[in-house]
Amino acid sequence: MTINKKIQEMAVFIEFLVGSGLAIFFHTVLNNEQAAYVIFAIGILLSLVTYLVREDIAKSRADLLEQYRQVHEIPFALAQIADPECQAKAHELIAGAKRTITLLQQGFIPLDETEFYHEGAKLSDQATRQIKAVDPLTPGWWSRGALLNLYQANLRALDRGVRITRIFVLNREELPDPEVQKVLLAQHRGDIGVRVAFRDELPATNDIIGRDTNCSFDFAIYDDRAVTEVFAHPGKHFGRKTAQPSEVARYQHLYELIEHSAHPLTVEGDRVILASDAITLAS
Repeated sequence: MTINKKIQEMAVFIEFLVGSGLAIFFHTVLNNEQAAYVIFAIGILLSLVTYLVREDIAKSRADLLEQYRQVHEIPFALAQIADPECQAKAHELIAGAKRTITLLQQGFIPLDETEFYHEGAKLSDQATRQIKAVDPLTPGWWSRGALLNLYQANLRALDRGVRITRIFVLNREELPDPEVQKVLLAQHRGDIGVRVAFRDELPATNDIIGRDTNCSFDFAIYDDRAVTEVFAHPGKHFGRKTAQPSEVARYQHLYELIEHSAHPLTVEGDRVILASDAITLAS
């Protein structure tokens, strides 16, 4: 029991004694029973009211002290760092934490690389209607185990009847590359709706996404309810996820613009070529 608690209980006891003493005085000395009962009742009520008020004040004080401690905990901790190099590192960490908090305020969950692909695989397993993805395609795309696991989750979604469309972003001269052909052919044979978009034909996206960095053109939309995106310049965090309807709608719009610039593909022998090139060759 704290000292403040003891003082409060003593104050209540003293108030009770004063009220009772006055009631006894009116009853025995002044022979006024009615006034004695009224004084006693009022004394009891005042003691109860003052006790409750003190309890409320004490609780509010404790809550305010806790909030003050939480708000100033980091500044107090920084003030105790004496070494200049350690202080610089601490301020760097605080700046990173502020950026993370800003993302969370906007409805985005930052993810490292493992978390990002795990989240993509989980959302693929939860999808029931459609997955729309935009991916940069470079040689060696299949060499990453996390991407292969995500692709396996896509195949499981296809088995459940989920429609998957994927637009690969690449440079025009990369299309004939054997490794690129291998990826496109595997995706096409896996019943994924595959298209390609060339980088020099892509739309400007800064105003659409609302970021001060370039778009990575590496994102996926799951059932029009959640989005995962790789940062254009990954740092501490590899990517982010959001389920905010307004943000999902903005990525939907971006996908539609990229889809409008994308080229459908067709398979000719063991090669994937642009459908427009196949028409030209046939004519």
